[in-house]
Amino acid sequence: MTSRTVTLLDVARVAGVSKSTVSDALQGSGRVAEATRDRVRAVAEELGYRPNSAARRLRRASTGAVGLHLPATATRLDYYMNLAFGAVERAQEDGLDMVLLAPSGAAGGRIASRVDGLLVIDPEPGDSAVPGLLDAGVPVVTGERYLGPATGPSGAVVCDNAASLTALLDHVAERGARRPALLAPSGSSAWATALRATAGSWGRAHGVAVTVRTVPFAATPAEAEAATLALLAADPAVDAVICAPDGSAPGVLRAATALGRKVGASSPSGACGATNASGSSGATSTSGAIDGNGRTGEGSRTEHDRSEGGRTEHSKPGSPGSPDAAAGPVAAGLLVASCVDGTATRGAEPPVTAVDLRPAAYGRACAELLCDILAGRTAPDTVRRHSWSLETRASTGSPG
Repeated sequence: MTSRTVTLLDVARVAGVSKSTVSDALQGSGRVAEATRDRVRAVAEELGYRPNSAARRLRRASTGAVGLHLPATATRLDYYMNLAFGAVERAQEDGLDMVLLAPSGAAGGRIASRVDGLLVIDPEPGDSAVPGLLDAGVPVVTGERYLGPATGPSGAVVCDNAASLTALLDHVAERGARRPALLAPSGSSAWATALRATAGSWGRAHGVAVTVRTVPFAATPAEAEAATLALLAADPAVDAVICAPDGSAPGVLRAATALGRKVGASSPSGACGATNASGSSGATSTSGAIDGNGRTGEGSRTEHDRSEGGRTEHSKPGSPGSPDAAAGPVAAGLLVASCVDGTATRGAEPPVTAVDLRPAAYGRACAELLCDILAGRTAPDTVRRHSWSLETRASTGSPG
């Protein structure tokens, strides 16, 4: 089957059913038993069947395009631009064009007449356009869960945002932080909600209060600098600042410089010099999968190591509640980390430890799920999980 294009008839012969049954099974239509539908889909996947996109559009009067809705602040954020490029690339592999929707959105009926399906990234319950998009009458895949009251999407691709912040907090604790703080994003998106909740649950689990300052969802470096200056003026004992918004980390570094705080400095207790979970002092990676509720367990953490592309991925708790945690923080030292990796964190001086959310791959994953639903290769209500990695750099005392 690899020397030519696989057809519906090829799938029908191997599955032992009629061509029309194969068509109905893959499109999710007709009266096809669930067991038969599953068998047909498995055979189609095994043979490498790909529907003829032009013929499919003619049969279904489809538009051959899918829509992409991004948050209103996306145009100036590196993360969303990379995500969009990944989504466009994957949609084109299925013969679909990508239409970027205006942030304000449009009436659902008008959208449905222009696209076969929709991608809605980081849907915010406060975004007035989202309910209409979710109720547009076409399949919708969201990047992260939608926490609002409107109709649920046809599918979702999610990251374990609680686990990624836990990994950052564990890491700065291992490096000696005793009074960590989080510049948390405003709003009620799944990402923002998970980060704020995790700061509280991590602190309770470790007996350490994590100071939380709310900043705009897409805070600029200047806004992050102002927030950090205010934070450190109010509580000079803070010895680690984790900033959430994409691209805002340089502002935290500027604030540290203005106050004479040495970024990446070690604590005299020696905890900052601790090696990472793989036993080395170089860059490490940590990844995880969401539990379906955006929560991580409180008071219990499991360590896991796995090799991916020559890198060790792990998750290990910090120890701020240990006996040596009573030592006071170093006023001159400040660890800095970011919840989103990008050019701003990699190019900063010093380079900033950050969570690599792999935005281009995430965009591809969202578009792939939508394409699979449209082609009948995947049932609606599917939730897929996207991995991330923790990249440790000099801003937390780790070699880049």
